[in-house]
Amino acid sequence: VQLQASGGGLVQAGGSLRLSCAASGSVFSINIMGWYRQALGKTREFVADITYGSTNYADSVKGRFTISRDNGKNTVYLQMNSLKAEDTAVYYCKFSTRVGYYWGQGTLVTVSS
Repeated sequence: VQLQASGGGLVQAGGSLRLSCAASGSVFSINIMGWYRQALGKTREFVADITYGSTNYADSVKGRFTISRDNGKNTVYLQMNSLKAEDTAVYYCKFSTRVGYYWGQGTLVTVSS
């Protein structure tokens, strides 16, 4: 299974970006799709995840980010609005299945103030 994340880039504070992460290969029953991020010099942190029936968000992104999934495409999205300089990080997707979990390669989001 391979995860391909895309959609990162440079944006001004207050702007928006939409990240995507698609799985390819032998993918079965992806229970949880999630996003994490790692800023320079910091540990990786949880951003948001989505199961079949619920979503969870880090307090720092609540009200600004929205996670969604397309099960038919094995894809998860992260709509990021009202971006702040502190949102600058490499964003990683993570898919959890019954047999294990998989990480994407990361996509860089840079928010200029």
